Amino acid sequence: MNKKPFEALTFAIVTTVMLSLPLTVVPSRTSAAAGAGTGQANGKCVTAECHKGMATAPYVHGPVANGECTFCHLQVGDHKFKPIAEPGKQCLECHERVDTLPVVHLPVKEKKCTRCHDPHQSLSKFQLRAEGAELCFLCHNKSIAGGKFVHGPVAVGSCSACHAGHQSRLRKLLLTDGNDLCFSCHSDKAEQFKSGKFAHAPVEKSCLYCHNPHSSPFRFTVKADGTQLCYSCHREKHQDINAVSVKHKGLNTDKGCIACHEPHVSNHPKLTVSGSADLCLSCHDRAYTSPNGRVENIKELLAKNTDHHGPIRQKDCSGCHNAHGSNNFRILRENFPPLFYSGYNPDNYKLCFMCHEKSLASERLTTTLTGFRNYQQNLHYVHVNKQVKGRTCRACHDAHATNNARHIRDTVPFGSANWRLPVGFVKTETGGQCLPGCHKLFKYDREREIKN
Repeated sequence: MNKKPFEALTFAIVTTVMLSLPLTVVPSRTSAAAGAGTGQANGKCVTAECHKGMATAPYVHGPVANGECTFCHLQVGDHKFKPIAEPGKQCLECHERVDTLPVVHLPVKEKKCTRCHDPHQSLSKFQLRAEGAELCFLCHNKSIAGGKFVHGPVAVGSCSACHAGHQSRLRKLLLTDGNDLCFSCHSDKAEQFKSGKFAHAPVEKSCLYCHNPHSSPFRFTVKADGTQLCYSCHREKHQDINAVSVKHKGLNTDKGCIACHEPHVSNHPKLTVSGSADLCLSCHDRAYTSPNGRVENIKELLAKNTDHHGPIRQKDCSGCHNAHGSNNFRILRENFPPLFYSGYNPDNYKLCFMCHEKSLASERLTTTLTGFRNYQQNLHYVHVNKQVKGRTCRACHDAHATNNARHIRDTVPFGSANWRLPVGFVKTETGGQCLPGCHKLFKYDREREIKN
């Protein structure tokens, strides 16, 4: 049987029937709004006298746009409607539930959708009662955004950049957990964490240990200013710094702790900005004046002198200096006389004895303790071990660098005028000689005693 004539006949019958039916046009949002002033919305709800202006805002609820007022309002008499006792429950007749996750926004939990949404129309998308953060501030205290420095999303009123409006699996209705939320914008910090060797412990747990996510009186929305933020965790360090008499001047700069330490991640131990010696020389590349005298340009000194002290060869300034402060001259870790002359006391040389043999200045005779001896006579003992006018280590040695072996100085500051007293040291194969200032020549030899 040929099906084509049958299909053609069927199509003709169906078409005739359809054309004979009355045409029903479902009003669009535009047509409903246009009819608002003529009483066409739901027959007679919107007229020039009643509900004037309904369905004219940029964003209109679907039933209102289609003139279906009785979809939400149950008519019980002539112009009489049953009150909507539970608006939230009414919303669920059309809208899917948004309270199924562990953390639910309070208005949603209480089924009070109309706290945020206008059920009829609004100037804002989704019939929200206000734009951006202004909607949130209808309930939340606006002071959270009142700091001098405001987090970017808060500043532009975009709370939804971090928080879900209805529900979330996470506390505070956050979109993503922990630092991943921060890294979704601060991608540069995320890259630093991937490549850095040492991370600040609080940052690994939560950025919120240091930063306020909304606003702060302080730059970068940190919770406290400068060193005070660091001290809020590093309490022992705070106590130590307060207790010492000589503080590192770097702590008094505008940067405070971050003059030397990275607050997030670093490739160096202790989160320093750079390696120990390089970090120190980034400031000590110029001379300073202080109440205790002139501090030389150490970077220049090291460049001009080839024989460097052991800790400096190891790039470890902290071998001798406490980077935060101490009770000793030049923030030294242990006591070291700042003077040319000092009566001998082993406690005065604790700094040097951290590395050097303690008996170096206490044994009168030796053949092993030092090469600075006149046969068996220990010349360190001769110079240092005196109750009056004992020479300190600085009388002959520079603690940083010289161009002479054993860090022997060419000159040494002497007297109140800091006269550069020449040391006049000359090394020989088995000993040496010195001609210090206005004194006579002295010689020594390790193999045979020289009478001076």
